[in-house]
Amino acid sequence: MAAARPSGYYRAMIEPEIFKAEAPASAAAQRQRILVVDDERMIRQLNTEVLSCSGYQVDAAENGAVAWDALQLNNYDLLITDHDMPKVTGVELLQKIHAARMALPVIMATGTPPEEELDRHPWLQIQAILLKPYTFNELLGTVKSVLHAATGGPQPIAPSRQIQPPDFRLQT
Repeated sequence: MAAARPSGYYRAMIEPEIFKAEAPASAAAQRQRILVVDDERMIRQLNTEVLSCSGYQVDAAENGAVAWDALQLNNYDLLITDHDMPKVTGVELLQKIHAARMALPVIMATGTPPEEELDRHPWLQIQAILLKPYTFNELLGTVKSVLHAATGGPQPIAPSRQIQPPDFRLQT
């Protein structure tokens, strides 16, 4: 049985609000590739859908071990990872990335930031921590900011468009 979540945990994920999304690249530029890692299927699905609808190329992994395999096979512009996951945690995944000398910006999207572990390993590079629950706008804004900082310059932006969030209903 899954642990009980605080009231409103999925609020940001299923709220039927309309949000503004900006496509990250012009038609001439190659789409930026993001790996989303989260053991909670609904969050993984929603993040993938929101980022895809915003013009990013997105792959998803259900835990750090699967993410590590994907990182061995593909090049990514950004990693968005949870921390508390089975098999390989977010921090363990970052340690593997560091040991392999991969240069990859990271957003840790988690309900429990691993502050002690990050303090013990200051060489682990996390560009942003996104605390759950977060909104689609917070996710997209953080992604845009981190990618902008990683590329060292402004990103070409397509005009804003209205996107309806996907309709995923919680099953009780």
